[in-house]
Formats: sequence, C-alpha cells, structure tokens
Amino acid sequence: MFAQLSVWSMMLLQQQEVGFDMVSMWNQMGFAARAVVIVMFVMSAWSIGVMIDRYLAYNSARKQSRQYAPAVAGALREGKLDEAVKVSERYKKSHLAKVVVAGLQEFQAHEMSSEIPGETIESSKRALDRAQAITHAELNRGLSGLATIGSTAPFVGLFGTVVGIINAFEGISSEKSTGLGAVAGGISEALVATAIGLFVAIPAVWMFNYFNTKVEAFDVEMDNSSSELLDYFLKKTQKAAAS
Repeated sequence: MFAQLSVWSMMLLQQQEVGFDMVSMWNQMGFAARAVVIVMFVMSAWSIGVMIDRYLAYNSARKQSRQYAPAVAGALREGKLDEAVKVSERYKKSHLAKVVVAGLQEFQAHEMSSEIPGETIESSKRALDRAQAITHAELNRGLSGLATIGSTAPFVGLFGTVVGIINAFEGISSEKSTGLGAVAGGISEALVATAIGLFVAIPAVWMFNYFNTKVEAFDVEMDNSSSELLDYFLKKTQKAAAS
C-alpha cells in the first residue's frame, strides 16, 4: 500500500515539474525543435506580409478600375485618344489602365505613320499582350511563395514532430522510466511543432486559393478590355480608310 502511494507521489511530482504553458514548453525544447519553431514563425510572418500586400493591391486595383472604365470609355466614345491616355496615366494601380494605356500609346505612335492599317492593329495587339503579361506577373507577385509555404509548412512541422518523438524516447532511455516526466518534454515538442505547422499552412493555402481566384478574374477583365480596345481600333481605322 505504501509502495503504491510512493509511486503515485513520484508521478505527481514529475507531472508538476512539467509545464505546458508556452514558456515552459519553449524551455523544454531542444535546439532542433527551437530551430523548427523559429523557421515556421519566419514563414508565418512572411506569408502574413504577402497576404496584407496582395489584399491591399487587389483592393486598390479593383477600386481604381471601377472608376477608370467609365472615364476612359467616355474619352474613347468622343474619339479623344490623348484624353484617354491621360486618364489611364492617372489610375496607376488599375490593372485595366496598365494594359489599355499600352495599346493606346502604341496605336497613337502608328496612327499617323504610313503603315497599312493591319500592321497598326497587329502592333497594338502585341503591345496589349506584353502589357497584360507584365501586369499578370505583378498581380502574381508573392503568390508562388505563399503556395510553397502552404505546401511545405506541414512537413517542417512533421520534422519537428519527429524530433520531439526522438527526444521522448531518449527521455525514456535516460531515466529508465515510462512516466509522464520522462516523455513530456519530447511529446510537447512534437505537439507544438505539429500545431504550428498547421497554423502556418492552413491560412497560407486558403489565401493562396482566394488570391489566385482574384488574379484569374483580373485576367478575364484584361482580356475583355484588350479585345474591346482592338475592336475600337479596327473600327476607327476602317472609318479613317473609308473617309
């Protein structure tokens, strides 16, 4: 009876020595586990920075494009290409303005030349394609890193989990005991690494999918704007040739 009480007392003392608050778990971690946690916090900070940057950029692009579209359409209806270019240059954060202004400037550069109309349209189309590719790359900036973090953070956390399990078995081996005190440090390392890995990965994957959908919508809008502008150039060229 007394022997059993002694065993239970020792186990309780071991449990009391093991803290499960953040400071205690950090102190119980080994060098490898701490390195894993630091790496994942860096990954988390970088991904949060990308999320904030892309969210602000996409909101600005959407807001300015909504203001830009009717303004440039009005200038083009009146045949004022110079005014359309000036309007485009005022909305520097609009993805539509970045594409449309390239086509307008290229068309203006060839409008008064002796080139045949087909060459002017083709040159404008190439300028629109180049501007669209550049704008697409700008909109995509940081998203590949976000996808990489979302896919690799669980594996980094898994590495920390493996390290924690190894430390737990080392505790059993060194203390010749299977009690909570022998394995608590290693188990806490494993659980913390797993939790942080998921904490970093899940928001990164969610936001990558959300931002990727936004970019696809922007690409459709740029395609439509390019097509409408080319139709406008073609009609304007045909009208000039007829007159």
